[in-house]
Amino acid sequence: MQWLNTRQWTLARREAASGYLFVSPWIIGFALLTLGPMIASLYFSFTKYNIVDPPKWIGIENYSRLFSDPLFWQSLKVTLHFAVLALPSGLVLGFVLAILLNQKIPGVNLWRTLYFLPSVLSGVAVTLLWIIIFNPQIGAINQLLEKIGIKGPGWLNDPDWAIPSFAIMALWGVGSSMIIYLAGLQGVPVDLYDAAKVDGANSWQRFRAVTIPMMTPVLFYNLVLGLIATFSYFTQVYVATSGATGGAGGPARSTLFYNLYLYQAAFKYFEMGYASAMAWVLFVIILILTGLVFRSSSLWVYYEGELRGKSES
Repeated sequence: MQWLNTRQWTLARREAASGYLFVSPWIIGFALLTLGPMIASLYFSFTKYNIVDPPKWIGIENYSRLFSDPLFWQSLKVTLHFAVLALPSGLVLGFVLAILLNQKIPGVNLWRTLYFLPSVLSGVAVTLLWIIIFNPQIGAINQLLEKIGIKGPGWLNDPDWAIPSFAIMALWGVGSSMIIYLAGLQGVPVDLYDAAKVDGANSWQRFRAVTIPMMTPVLFYNLVLGLIATFSYFTQVYVATSGATGGAGGPARSTLFYNLYLYQAAFKYFEMGYASAMAWVLFVIILILTGLVFRSSSLWVYYEGELRGKSES
């Protein structure tokens, strides 16, 4: 019996060693490419560092300067404005498209591919396309508006319309969330709909009482990912505002997103310590907002077991 226990212990150790061996490339990559740079940036955030000269310890001076910097508050305001516009519209549009593409219609697979395809295209190429679409003189949007007697705005060249323009541009990639919604819709148990029909529920009542509650975990997932994505918005705004709008962040600092200002501090002014402090403040902001979303999930996220319990009661 003791021999058998020893053999089982040896096999368990070998299995554990094999597991660690297989995951070791990821562990090494995470330590060298993610965890290491994070620790380094935390140290740099307390230093004055310009890449050329050795870092000089200055304590919390970067953070004190950050909260007294008007451009920091402007970049945070711009990012929040974009998040308020882009995040809800993306969640709703993705859900609506998923519902439409969950119907049994001819060529539905083609339509699903067409709606998903834009989300995998290059961000730079797509942004250049939208620059042409938003062009005040030759852009397709203003030409269509002109045909119905409406004078279109300056879009990316107008401080009042620049953020709404980026929110519209962000909807181009709504196909990624749409696919996740679609998978969730196809995973809703049919017996819940059957039970609702037996109780006399019509289509709208079944949608409100079954579909929406069952989709709340998927909505929660897309909400968290979308929240992180909106606060990480960079490529599109950098490409779109680096030319005719008066430089990155133009016009009139109306598109000075947080990540764009961080990039300028690091690679334009070579203030790596200041940029590292900005990065950690952004990390804390996203962490707090994500924590609030998780905290609120108990109030509005339902799972299959909970829904079945309510329907049985």
